[in-house]
Amino acid sequence: MLQQAFNGLVGGAFYALLALGLSVIFGMLGVVNLAHGAFYMLGAFGAFVALDSFGLSFWLSLVLVPLLLGVAGIILERLFIRRLTPLDPLYNFLFTFGLALILQDLMKRKYGVNSQPYPRPSQLSGTINLGLFTYPAYQVFVLGTSLLVCGAVWVVLTRTRVGMIVRASTERPELTRALGIDVGRWVTPVFGFGIALAAFAGVLAAPMRAVNPLMGADLIITVFAVVVIGGLGSVFGSVAAGFVVGLVSALGNFYVPALSQTLVFILMAAVLLWRPAGLFGREEAFR
Repeated sequence: MLQQAFNGLVGGAFYALLALGLSVIFGMLGVVNLAHGAFYMLGAFGAFVALDSFGLSFWLSLVLVPLLLGVAGIILERLFIRRLTPLDPLYNFLFTFGLALILQDLMKRKYGVNSQPYPRPSQLSGTINLGLFTYPAYQVFVLGTSLLVCGAVWVVLTRTRVGMIVRASTERPELTRALGIDVGRWVTPVFGFGIALAAFAGVLAAPMRAVNPLMGADLIITVFAVVVIGGLGSVFGSVAAGFVVGLVSALGNFYVPALSQTLVFILMAAVLLWRPAGLFGREEAFR
């Protein structure tokens, strides 16, 4: 059971990173970014291309790929998202959905539907003794790195002036504008940062999950459920719900495999019935 719980925490690490970026983007822009999973997929393919074509190591890819895709996200926001934001939210919804399909099809055209191999870094190829059981070193690294990144983001958001402005703009954009803060100034870098988090998760996923054009589409529905469970726009809620959903999925797959694919959505329905705003959302937003 402990080993399955650890598996759940490792799976939850990816949910937490993706949900964190998705929640920040939604909170500040009010955009449901359906292309988030596609950028996760591009992060994994970016690591693959960096190694296959340029011989760049996993460690360099872990820095460079999220940085490059974060810049791409900034350009995307300036050219398209910003123009559609004043309109009905359905426009950005459809735009990001179409963008996800385009990116997936471009990768299918280039690499086909078969998975591409990506080796684990040699420094993390062994196992680690955790006392009651041994566990692959790379999975331990993924969990530790996710906790470190989420913790660092949390510290920045809660302990710095810039973070406080971003958090206020994310959770209460109207009130923040009323206090004289230019929320629009922070929109572009926050969108790029959210995309970079998705790409970072993709690079982490490359050595342990199949690198293929559909890997983001297979994950993004669950990530949206995570964001809903944690509370739309709640940064802490998204991270906490990510690890909870990871645990539920892993333990459900072990004890009730017949329901393993639906347990997350049963949990989401239960949370919404009990608390429509999500575990850490604000009720007043739903009145």
